[in-house]
Amino acid sequence: MTVPPLDESVAGRLKRDANGLFAAVAQERGTGRVLMVAWMNDDALAHTLATRKATYFSRSRGERWVKGETSGHTQYVHSVRLDCDGDTVLLEVDQVGAACHTGDHTCFDADEILAPEGLTS
Repeated sequence: MTVPPLDESVAGRLKRDANGLFAAVAQERGTGRVLMVAWMNDDALAHTLATRKATYFSRSRGERWVKGETSGHTQYVHSVRLDCDGDTVLLEVDQVGAACHTGDHTCFDADEILAPEGLTS
């Protein structure tokens, strides 16, 4: 599928790091749970907007990847929001399977460093 480039009205608002990347937070629709944090570039965001399939940039592989393309653990994107600084996007997604490469539902299931007050772990 050929994806059009990122619209200039969006691209002009993004603040990227030296490698052309910005943070992307995937939040589960319905629960509001943060599933994962990844990186995007303009191409990954354009692909996400065109297909509604969460698409990120893998720093280790140096390439774009569609979440779940090999694992089957997909993210269908309902909405994308840009934060006030332009350096992070928030994706509201339906998660199928685990979001984390460890097999956990979210990347934040493993280590709670500080529990909410009044609760014990």
